[in-house]
Amino acid sequence: MDLNLTPDEQSFRDELRAWLKVNVPEEYDVQRGGEDSTEYWQYLRDWQKKLFDGGWAGVSWPKEFGGRGATPIQQSIFLQETIAAGAPEHLGVIGEGLVGPTIIVAGTEEQKAKYLPRILSGEDVWCQGFSEPNAGSDVAALGTKAVRDGDDWVVNGQKIWTSFAQGADLCLLLVRTDFEVPKHKGITALLVDMKSPGITRKPLRQMSGDSGFNELFFSDVRVPVADQLGPTNQGWKICITALMNERTNLGSSMFTFFDQAIDGLLEHARTRKRNGKLLSECPLKRQKIGQAVADLEVYRLNIARALSRLQRDSTPGPEGSMLKIYWSEMYQRLAQASMEILGDVSQLKEFDGGDWVYRYLRSKGSTIEGGTSEIQRCILAERVLGLPKSY
Repeated sequence: MDLNLTPDEQSFRDELRAWLKVNVPEEYDVQRGGEDSTEYWQYLRDWQKKLFDGGWAGVSWPKEFGGRGATPIQQSIFLQETIAAGAPEHLGVIGEGLVGPTIIVAGTEEQKAKYLPRILSGEDVWCQGFSEPNAGSDVAALGTKAVRDGDDWVVNGQKIWTSFAQGADLCLLLVRTDFEVPKHKGITALLVDMKSPGITRKPLRQMSGDSGFNELFFSDVRVPVADQLGPTNQGWKICITALMNERTNLGSSMFTFFDQAIDGLLEHARTRKRNGKLLSECPLKRQKIGQAVADLEVYRLNIARALSRLQRDSTPGPEGSMLKIYWSEMYQRLAQASMEILGDVSQLKEFDGGDWVYRYLRSKGSTIEGGTSEIQRCILAERVLGLPKSY
């Protein structure tokens, strides 16, 4: 496997860097927990529109649907370069990364024409209604139900840990439409207008200060059958397609985040003193920093392996679970080590804008979101290694 960029990939990266240098807006000063402000959402929508106008929205989508037809490696370059350039949070992380590709695969021509252009332009923001209070890791155990009533589905139930729901226009929602069959076979996917009567959103404030997750409540919400994605009772296939895209995209995008954090840690270790000595002169701290750097290199090589397979086979596979386990657990190791290396000052909001304590607190959820580490290990054991089920 050649880890060097091809001439086409280098050209793609250089074109993107030149565009970002001119177009990345000034940073929006959002406080922890301010993600639900109207001004911040408009800031993100404006950035998405700028990406769209510049031809950088949905880069991995096929050209016939408004994308660039970028390869998985080019998509990874896009994610890493936008983070490195200090670009705003990507509003289309769910719409572009999960919902759009799923509609392209499973949607009707009418659904593609209706939804895809508005995802790219930022006119529509999407959320993903999968997890429930009693069905988080085991998505197939969901209980939110939909009953057919003429040309509508009538939905009742609750979802939780729904990212972007506080400002979303639409939701890719999984509901149970048959309670008499095995749980994986009675699920249907719906494309739900979040302005529909009967939907209540409640942001969840995390210990990090963020409020990006939400509870959703559905009370007699009517969804047209025309907005059903895929066949009735075959929503599990839709779920798997969406989750594989999520884990692959998120896995590669986190590299630059960790790279920047480790660079910041190295800079402090070389310049800050404790007990009269530079932090970098302490053998134990040097060992922890060395482990973080080694972890990052292993992560980079795992990304390259996953992207090479994806570029060869085109469909995201269970290797995304390997990336999910690695980056989420690496995040927690890095956050813990950083607090130990920097000492008490790292807990202060005034120190580097509170970034270090935020990473520490936020990292605790990483092994839960996007599929728990336990679930990911089961996927790898059963689908990659061919081991028997443990129950």
